[in-house]
Amino acid sequence: MSKIEKNKKQKENSLYDAAYHLFTTKGIHNTAISDIVKKAGVGKGTFYLYFKNKYDILDKIILDKSTYVLSEAIKQTKEKEFNNFEDELLYFIDYIIEYLRKDRLMLKLIHKNLSWGIFKKAYKDYEEIHEIYSMFQSGYKNSSLSRDYIGKVLFMILELTGSVCYSSIILEEPVGIDEMKPVLFQTIRKII
Repeated sequence: MSKIEKNKKQKENSLYDAAYHLFTTKGIHNTAISDIVKKAGVGKGTFYLYFKNKYDILDKIILDKSTYVLSEAIKQTKEKEFNNFEDELLYFIDYIIEYLRKDRLMLKLIHKNLSWGIFKKAYKDYEEIHEIYSMFQSGYKNSSLSRDYIGKVLFMILELTGSVCYSSIILEEPVGIDEMKPVLFQTIRKII
């Protein structure tokens, strides 16, 4: 990488880091582009070289952070041995829940975006996301269910997990995550 390319990447990363910090501490609506560039130590024009507006950088942050959580969850799951698909899947989901419980600021930012939309956007660029789908295909290898149906099951489980995490960890509604986790796991067992 040339010095110019390194400088560009450093500026983009500075903007990204500044936006993430400001979005998680001040909130999205209370953060202006001028706040981001000031914290990043770059000019406003530099911001527009990389991003269309603050929602463009927000979308990229959400994609990156959500994909990171899913990638870490599948990496950790693949390092373990399981007797059956149900145990493997619940370990994967539990890893996501515990990760988000520890990083509430990130959970607030990604809000309910740990979802199928994120999964589909990340599918083409992140190998770990392919492994999540492979885990599901392996889990259903002896069934007559179609690939399309298996994808729909994965969709429901990701959507459900993201929503329950946000509601139970951030809002503690209807109850905290410790009380919701057994209900979530029982529901996932019924889905699969």
